[in-house]
Amino acid sequence: MRYEWRKIKSSQFVSLVAVFASVNIVFDSLMGLPMLGTDVWSGWVFMVAPITGMVLGPYAGFLSTLIGVMIGHSIYFRDVYEFFFTFGAPIGAMVSGFLFRGRWKIVLIYYTALFGIYFITPVAWQLPLWGMWDIYLAYVILLLFAVMMRRKGLWNSKSKGLPYIIAICTIIGLEADVLFRIFIFVPCQTYQLFYDLNVNALILRWVAGAFETPIKVAMSTLVTAIVGLPVIKSFRKVASLDWLQ
Repeated sequence: MRYEWRKIKSSQFVSLVAVFASVNIVFDSLMGLPMLGTDVWSGWVFMVAPITGMVLGPYAGFLSTLIGVMIGHSIYFRDVYEFFFTFGAPIGAMVSGFLFRGRWKIVLIYYTALFGIYFITPVAWQLPLWGMWDIYLAYVILLLFAVMMRRKGLWNSKSKGLPYIIAICTIIGLEADVLFRIFIFVPCQTYQLFYDLNVNALILRWVAGAFETPIKVAMSTLVTAIVGLPVIKSFRKVASLDWLQ
């Protein structure tokens, strides 16, 4: 009986991974807002990646989002280089999944490591420091809530503050996605290797991204905080979905 119950749970989980992968495919294959043309999230996957990680967990969320963006990018083909940058979406889903479960140390290490690599990159010294203001803000929020999570009762994914927790996990997950894309673009110097941009052209994209990215993060945070609450609560009513606890 226990073996059969585990099989039911496993089949439900695999089905859920497939469902979320399908949703990510649909959203990623839709043309995004033209906005300032920085090509950050040229589709709409940023609207569903965080909740994917929160519902499925960090690892399954990563896998489901990865399947979604790889197929989605194949349907709505940008260029071959975009497949490198789009790994940021599953990483962002994974970060949201970790943080939603209170595993802030992994997230803090990720942010600190990529920040460190960025700031020791010479070309980064020529870029406006304020250009990553939204990521700095996410890092400060992460530090504050890391302190709260260390104190019993102040971080509980079953509490009445669930909408705020969902919003925070969304912001930090999406900015982790952006930070990965920056890592590929600047420290890995793909701005030059892939796109043959000089420093002046890089600065223009940098400034544009400082305005465009926060708008998309705000859109996703608002939608996820509203839609994510009933989604998570509905899954919690199914006893076998105990990975959401």
